[in-house]
Amino acid sequence: MEFPDNLVYSKEHEWVLAEEGVATIGITDFAQGELGDIVFVELPEVGADLGRNATFGVAESVKTVSDLYCPVEGEVVEINSSLEDSPEQVNSNPYDKGWMIKVKMADPSQLDDMMSAEDYAKYIKESK
Repeated sequence: MEFPDNLVYSKEHEWVLAEEGVATIGITDFAQGELGDIVFVELPEVGADLGRNATFGVAESVKTVSDLYCPVEGEVVEINSSLEDSPEQVNSNPYDKGWMIKVKMADPSQLDDMMSAEDYAKYIKESK
């Protein structure tokens, strides 16, 4: 499993890349592996206001349907529309082509509560 050092991670298995007040959000390599082959991703509309830890969509796999959670409060400024036709990108490339939403953060300090790659790896190991 891969957990890039330039990202922060939530206990709900989302990752965040923060750049100039915008959070790019997706699910981790661990999460996509647990879900199995993803066949459908439902994402919010651009302009939607999301609360911290609010559900922003669902990922449906051959095994299950899983809610997706937004680790920061803010407004959706972009969605990865390519996932509509190619949801398998979440499996094959969760940190690049498999990103899900971009959120203009209301409070970037919320990222301070998230885990580093090292801490997330420990969290995964301890929760098994």
